[in-house]
Amino acid sequence: MQVAAHLTRRIVAGEVEDGRAPSELEISREFGVSRVVARETLKILASLDIVDVAQGRRVVVRPRAEWDYLSPLLIEWLPTEIVDELLQELHQLRVLLEPELAAMAAASVTGETLARLRDEIGRMAELEADPEAYLEVDQEFHMEICRAADNRILDRIMYSARWLGTASRRLTNEAPAGSLHRATAQHTEIYEALVARDPEAARSAMRRHLSNNYTTLLAEKEQRSKRAARRR
Repeated sequence: MQVAAHLTRRIVAGEVEDGRAPSELEISREFGVSRVVARETLKILASLDIVDVAQGRRVVVRPRAEWDYLSPLLIEWLPTEIVDELLQELHQLRVLLEPELAAMAAASVTGETLARLRDEIGRMAELEADPEAYLEVDQEFHMEICRAADNRILDRIMYSARWLGTASRRLTNEAPAGSLHRATAQHTEIYEALVARDPEAARSAMRRHLSNNYTTLLAEKEQRSKRAARRR
């Protein structure tokens, strides 16, 4: 895993020639690992769609647009500026899907789901001083709505994007004091629209919540840039 992470960062930095990644033998020699470890390293990179490995041929780096950006491994290995770009693209996905998921859920939500959502809002209120714990409840709230929409394909799309969602929420949940209290209020608005079984109100409440999240995300990105500039 360590060698795969190192090679990924090297590829991202453009430190490979002619799109050619190191071979099994070259990895073994450079990093002082066995051929078995080198082979497993290439399997990891191939599983992330970073390289193509063909028997008897050189290892080729695949186009970056084809990499598996929904993998938690890849997100951990990418530089901050690329992760920031991916979080903005995630926001675009969420704006496309989540308001409609909320509207769909409002039309068919069960009492049991509403009870779980109510409990999650209560936990959010209790965890506003604990961003990491709040993060878990926040994510489950959104997945609960997704499940209530009762569309298995959309559910799997949202589930697959959960690692990026975690990264995004970690940033927005660590914003200045009061942000989590506002987030709880926004989640409550979504919940109340679901209780009223009002699809349009649910759609609008979710859209407002995502818009506020994006504003917070951009502000946090700007603050990180300022801190990095000061360190330089």
